[in-house]
Amino acid sequence: MDLFDQKTGKTHEPLAARMRPRNLDEFIGQEHIVGKGRLLRRAIAADQLTSVIFYGPPGTGKTTLARVIANHTKSNFITLNAVLTGVQSIRDAISQADEQYKLYNRRTILFVDEVHRWNKSQQDALLPWVENGTLILVGATTENPFFEVNKALVSRSRVFQLKPLSKTDLQKAVENVLSDKERGYGNWHIQFEQGAMEHLIDTANGDARNLLNALELAVETTPEHWPPAQNENIFITKKTAEESIQKKVVLYDKDGDYHYDIISAFIKSLRGRDPDAALYWMARMISAGEDPHFIFRRMIISACEDTGLADPMAIGVVESCAAAFDRIGLPEGRYMLTQAALYLATAPKSNSAMAFFDALKTVQEEDAEVPNHLRDSSRDSEGFGHGAGYLYPHAYRDHWVAQQYLPDALIGRVFYTPGEQGYEKQIRDEVLSRRELQVAAILENITNNEEQINPIGEWWEAEHLKHGVKKTDENLTYSPHDKSLENWQKRTEEGRAETLLIIRNKLMDKSQLVRHSRNLVINADDGLFIWESLRRAPEGFSCGLCKTEQGMKILEKYASTLPEIDRPVFTNSLGKLHDTCFDNVFFRDPFSTKKTLSEFFDYWKQELATNPLFSHKNTKLCITQKIPVKSQRLSSLIRIYNSELADNFEKTENLYFTQPDHPFFSWNEDTVVKTAKSKGFAIEHESMEITGKRQIIEKDISLWFSTNSEYGNFLLEHSTKEELDNIKEILIMLSGKKQIVDWNGYYSFFIVTVNQETA
Repeated sequence: MDLFDQKTGKTHEPLAARMRPRNLDEFIGQEHIVGKGRLLRRAIAADQLTSVIFYGPPGTGKTTLARVIANHTKSNFITLNAVLTGVQSIRDAISQADEQYKLYNRRTILFVDEVHRWNKSQQDALLPWVENGTLILVGATTENPFFEVNKALVSRSRVFQLKPLSKTDLQKAVENVLSDKERGYGNWHIQFEQGAMEHLIDTANGDARNLLNALELAVETTPEHWPPAQNENIFITKKTAEESIQKKVVLYDKDGDYHYDIISAFIKSLRGRDPDAALYWMARMISAGEDPHFIFRRMIISACEDTGLADPMAIGVVESCAAAFDRIGLPEGRYMLTQAALYLATAPKSNSAMAFFDALKTVQEEDAEVPNHLRDSSRDSEGFGHGAGYLYPHAYRDHWVAQQYLPDALIGRVFYTPGEQGYEKQIRDEVLSRRELQVAAILENITNNEEQINPIGEWWEAEHLKHGVKKTDENLTYSPHDKSLENWQKRTEEGRAETLLIIRNKLMDKSQLVRHSRNLVINADDGLFIWESLRRAPEGFSCGLCKTEQGMKILEKYASTLPEIDRPVFTNSLGKLHDTCFDNVFFRDPFSTKKTLSEFFDYWKQELATNPLFSHKNTKLCITQKIPVKSQRLSSLIRIYNSELADNFEKTENLYFTQPDHPFFSWNEDTVVKTAKSKGFAIEHESMEITGKRQIIEKDISLWFSTNSEYGNFLLEHSTKEELDNIKEILIMLSGKKQIVDWNGYYSFFIVTVNQETA
């Protein structure tokens, strides 16, 4: 019998099966993967599905999503249950898929429920057919596929994790049942005692199937006969609800994913010094029958990994509790578990033991020789001088002397830094002080012997002097002259790329994108945000609104290298977009004058309230804005060469940049915040100065001091000719030397949302 056979007309079919959604619009929950505009929803709607694995707890919609795919696709659709089928069933499915492909050029989608139940050989049988495109795998599993499913299959599939349904989702599921006359209970008037429905929802544990099964039992056992007369009243008491769903079962499987999730939560609670959470997770493990020795093993690791030298006694306490547990056993042994957990959860913390892995990485990368004075002197001291120069610490005061212990190539390398808690706080100053003395002694020794340890340097210098070439670092490499390279180098040296990278990453970090975010980039022509948003939200949606046709074509050409379903969408009109709802909208420098601030927030207040492309309460406006009034001024550059001249020039520039009516300089980040709040928005912001690099060129100087520029005219009116000539002289000097200077920009980053209190 096919898993997806339609039986909606048969009343004996369970309610959960009857109410299973038939399309995406009926699907409840999992907004992060099937919400409007999400990658999976678009792939299903466009019938462009690639191999996927649905992973999540029971009752969250894995099989339902497979049914929806079956209803939408034009491909051949085959279903198998891994518990009930073996290798022969797989071969039959492959044979059918191969026939469909060869005869009709038709793809086959194979849905495998409980795919983790297949052994390695069964999963391997699918791999060649998934690789060559004959089969598209849709797998469903309650276990973490990265551990339980063939790695080769996982690497060729998108993995979507389904979460337990929220109470709001479960409430909606109940409402659908009560209103549906064909499949649910819409033909009767069903009422609930206060708290009855809430109890069903609260104890369903995010499992829609569990909820509907309990609801079915409560509704159909309340009347004397089922079905009752049409329009009859059915009253569900709280007691009936409690009897229908019973006590919530602790969700825990010693051999499954929840086993690892809960022990992870326990260890992280110990690390985070939360004794209440630690006791809760440990109680959950013990009540589910977890082996106490497993818990003790993990606590012993935590005692060294997370508590470490902040409390060297921790490992002894846990070991003693573990030994006592072995003598006592359960149930009294729970006191030993509790004492160990509480000790670790309240102990100071240090992860300085992780220094070992830094040292291990260095060992793998470096093949360093043991310094001669540290070598074994008992065997080769006469022939090779091994051990010569070693200073015996016990012969010195405090049993310590400063000398080199690391290989020559690693001098000054630090692996261990004491923390500032517990025992490590006591030894910190002494460890650091000795390290400083040790490094100082080693450096002094190296300096004294430097002339004797550089034979390669002497040879290199001698070889160049043969040809009359003076030794400089420039002699190390050579490339033919390239004019285009000079232009590229100038752009690089100006630091613009580095500055943009900082701006992009800062705004993206502040926007807190998740993998399923739906993002709109306004004025996306420069590509600054669009590709990063795509990388950070691969299961979401990225769209660029372009200013120019040329910009849009260039971006589309670049995007064409990506699979079609993974590409961002580019458009030059919001009106061309549909069937999505953006979570984040990105802007770069949207403000130029004080007037544009007000116009911007008026426009977006209207858009967020009326345009279905945006969620009024949830869409974030993510803005990066250069603040011109606080950015680089020439006077700070002049100060390096003539402070007195710079003082006078700074006063003149201050007059220019503080003109109260100047459209470009009469606002700053505080003005943006004030304007946003006055328009009914909530706004968070952070500002920072970003220092880039710039090469001063003659074109810049001509522009700055031109009578055709507002800035140049202002300088002429408020400065003497002598002052301006001196300033130009310094700038021309910098231009002639092609000197790279620091160039500061002041940037603000805003996250804007609709103010919930005033909305």
